Amino acid sequence: MAYAHGKYTDFETLRERAVALRREGLSLRQIKDELQVRNKEVLQRLVAGEPPPEWTKRPNAKDHLRDRARELRRRGWTYNEIQTELGCSKSSVSLWVRDLPRPEPRCTPEEQRARMNAGLARLRASQDLAREATKRTATSEVGRLSARELFLVGVGLYWAEGAKDKPYSRREQVLFVNSDPGMISVFLAWLDLLEVDRSRLRFRVMIHESADVTAAERFWADHVGPGDACFNRTTLKKHNPKTVRKNVGDTYRGCLVIYVRQSADLYRRIEGAWYGIVLDANSAT
Repeated sequence: MAYAHGKYTDFETLRERAVALRREGLSLRQIKDELQVRNKEVLQRLVAGEPPPEWTKRPNAKDHLRDRARELRRRGWTYNEIQTELGCSKSSVSLWVRDLPRPEPRCTPEEQRARMNAGLARLRASQDLAREATKRTATSEVGRLSARELFLVGVGLYWAEGAKDKPYSRREQVLFVNSDPGMISVFLAWLDLLEVDRSRLRFRVMIHESADVTAAERFWADHVGPGDACFNRTTLKKHNPKTVRKNVGDTYRGCLVIYVRQSADLYRRIEGAWYGIVLDANSAT
């Protein structure tokens, strides 16, 4: 006979039978079939307070991980260390061991900072290696420049960093200023490509007065090549004590100004070549 919810004439008698069956080791499904109780809520009420038999319990695949996590926590391991060791989530580790007391620190604050700094140093060293590897690969990909490629590079370089003629200031002259020795080298190689005689070049150092002016002058003289290089008087920038400058130290050498005498025609060629690059770039897209 099936028992519908709310229609049990003797619930306590039925409960006694359900509890007895539960204690004999029957599962809920077996009790349901035995008593013909189809309502799940009623069935739960009939066996309330009676634990299920062991054979019905589903084994937990993470029980061994939980036991291992608790063991490691008692030995003083951190959540991160346990997570790494067991390959599980940090939230699971917290759930398993949060009732255990927090372990005492295994090292002093000074030792912790030293370990952190050592880890950061290793990370930065690894990043530096990756950075340098990328640069070396890019360098090798450039290969040998053709005369045309150097010409185009030089035009773009000048138009980015050189002095330009303006409607409000007619200055058709070649004047290039930069602090990067590599840029200076490329620009001088470009002038050689255009057969600009070095005797037409004038150099001048621009640097803050608080810097090592003599060392900077010597550096730039060596960089452009000894001999006939003509250097004009260095331009010193006034130092503002309220300004916190970052371009300081032995590597700060100011800027080098390169002026090409009688260069109006050369300037017009540069400007025309740049417009040619712009037009062709637009058509290419």
